Amino acid sequence: MARRLRYFEPNSLVEVTTRTLHGRLLLRPTATLCQIILGILGRAQTLYGLRIHAFVFLSNHYHLLCSPTDPQQLARFMCFFNSNLAREVGRLHAWREKIWGRRYQAIPVSAELAAQVGRLKYLLSHGVKEGFVLTPADWPGVHCVDALLNGEPLRGLWFDRSAEYEARRQGLEVSPRDFASEETVALTPLPCWEHLPDALIRARIADILTQIEAEARRLRRQTGKDPLGADLLQRQNPHQEPLRSKHAPAPLVHAASKRARRALLEAYRIFVTAYRRAAERLRGGDLSAVFPDCSFPPPLPFARGDAAAVLG
Repeated sequence: MARRLRYFEPNSLVEVTTRTLHGRLLLRPTATLCQIILGILGRAQTLYGLRIHAFVFLSNHYHLLCSPTDPQQLARFMCFFNSNLAREVGRLHAWREKIWGRRYQAIPVSAELAAQVGRLKYLLSHGVKEGFVLTPADWPGVHCVDALLNGEPLRGLWFDRSAEYEARRQGLEVSPRDFASEETVALTPLPCWEHLPDALIRARIADILTQIEAEARRLRRQTGKDPLGADLLQRQNPHQEPLRSKHAPAPLVHAASKRARRALLEAYRIFVTAYRRAAERLRGGDLSAVFPDCSFPPPLPFARGDAAAVLG
């Protein structure tokens, strides 16, 4: 199956998701992995300047809400983050195979207030909606809920493996901690909330958490099942595949209304049509083929809005 073309409007809200190979529990939450994830996330943000609004890491996948300046910024950020995290996870769990099942998926979110707040609620509800914990704050893995609600800093450790390798190559006795530095992840409000004061944003997030917890209590009464709890999650075998895993394809877009959904899908259709026409001309030997703005032409650099990719 061909991969979707990467497309979204510059500076728009995007939900990014990546799943582990076979849905294995390689991201099982531990204190060490939490530090590593936040450290790599902070270093990637420092290098590429991605605006991050929210994120959550489950045992076999993660979600990230962000506003990239363009697809190239997101691609560079994700390449750095996923590749470095894969190496650290492989080292942590003695896993020599690939970590990610496929390339990340970036799903555009409409500018509608309901759509953006709805995606934030969806992210914050992870760990609760699956019946693992009663409240998002109880999730033992990496979660942005405390930072959003209380302004707590998100700090992790970045390990300079290149410097560590060079020191070991020289025969020095070293510890990985000798090459660790603290990194911080900065969160910015959703685009639909950028004009609001911080106190009001936190009040709205608190209201979302109240809704999530109320829905969890209601589900608990209906099913009679208690949450599995953080202890059980942390005892899982990271090489294990879940008994049940979600296999439905991710949606092309997230929108609250049919009108907004149609507009996003039509924009993607126009983009794909222009890209395919340019690709056909290029395959036919036309070196003047022009690819649409914010695309990744096969043999060419990223096509920016101010200078579309032209061969010749």
